[in-house]
Amino acid sequence: MTTINDLLRDKPSDIWTVAPDDSVYDALQLMADKNIGAVLVMDAGRLVGLLSERDYARKLVLENRSSKQTPVQDVMTQRVAYIAPSTEIEQCLALMTDKRFRHLPVMDNDKLVGLVSIGDLVKGVIADKEFMIEQLEHYITGH
Repeated sequence: MTTINDLLRDKPSDIWTVAPDDSVYDALQLMADKNIGAVLVMDAGRLVGLLSERDYARKLVLENRSSKQTPVQDVMTQRVAYIAPSTEIEQCLALMTDKRFRHLPVMDNDKLVGLVSIGDLVKGVIADKEFMIEQLEHYITGH
């Protein structure tokens, strides 16, 4: 089974973060520039939250608040689930499905080492299945 650590090896190592007192506008600009759906919120090297497009839509737009005047800490998700690098992809997918979120920080001994999205996990599952099919074909055909 493929683990999160396996996924992180094949993924760019950039982790995009903002500070709690950054404006939501600046966080959204970063997300747009990097073509990502969420950023981690870090304070003094510690993970304190996650800001997603969903947070923006539900906690800012629907409440008619200004993205330039509102700090990230006012709308971010504060209780962020995270996973270890040794976690298997299927476990992460189950967690994301159950809790209805699309991004999971990866922590190794309280150190942030990555962020995976539902898209990353789906790609990993597809790669696993394609490998299994290839192996079965070789077994069946004797090649």
